[in-house]
Amino acid sequence: MKLVKLIANLGYGSRKEVTLMFREGRITDPDGEVLYADDKVPHEHIRIDDEPLDPPAGMVLVMNKPLGATCSRKDIGRVVYDLLPPRYRVRDPALSTVGRLDRDTSGLLLFTDDGALLHRIISPKARVAKVYEATLANDLRGDEGALFASGTMMLESETDPLEPVVLDVLEPRRARVTLTEGRYHQVRRMFAAVGNHVESLSRISVGALTLDNLQPGEWRALEEHEIARIFESPAGG
Repeated sequence: MKLVKLIANLGYGSRKEVTLMFREGRITDPDGEVLYADDKVPHEHIRIDDEPLDPPAGMVLVMNKPLGATCSRKDIGRVVYDLLPPRYRVRDPALSTVGRLDRDTSGLLLFTDDGALLHRIISPKARVAKVYEATLANDLRGDEGALFASGTMMLESETDPLEPVVLDVLEPRRARVTLTEGRYHQVRRMFAAVGNHVESLSRISVGALTLDNLQPGEWRALEEHEIARIFESPAGG
C-alpha cells in the first residue's frame, strides 16, 4: 500500500492533506530523515511530527472504561471514543468496541478494527469468559450460585435458558460473576431475578486478559501475546 493511502487510512487526514504533510517534511524515519510518498519503508519506521505511526489495521486496544461513558458513536454525551485520539474515529477499516458495557458499568473494554477477530471474540461458540465484580444492595441468600450454575435459569422475556454462570462470593454483598455469554444487561438481570439489585458493576477480565494498572479512562494497544490471552481461561478459572 502506498504511504499516502496508508497514512490517510489511519485517520491522519485526507489523501490531499497527507500529501501536504509529505511536502512539509513532517513525515520522517526514526533518524529524522524526510520520507517521500513513493518511499517503501516498514510501518514501524515511519514517524509523523517525530511520533511513531499508529498501529496498522488489525489493531486491538484495551481500555479501562469509566462510569458515565457509553459505547455508542451516536449518543449525546460522553462516549468511549472521546477518550481516544480523534483520528481513531476515522480509521479505515473502522475501529469498533468488542461488545458493549453500559453507561453504569466500568472496566475492561476492547476495541478492534479486525472484523474477523471481533466476531471470533463475541461468538457464543468461542465461549470467551467475561469476569465481573458486582456490589449488591442486599446480602446474598446463599442459593444464587447453584441457580446461576444450573444452566436452566431463565431471564424475563427470554425463551432460552442461560449458559451456566460461575458465582464467587467475595463478601455478603459483593460477588464475582464469570459468564460466557453476553446477553443484554445479563449480570444485572440475573441478580434482579433473585430479588437483588446491582449497585455497581465492573468487568475485570476477558479471558485471561486483565486491566493490569490501567486507570479509568486510560487505554493502550495490545501486543500479539496479549491478544492470545483473550482466548485463555481467566485466572482461577
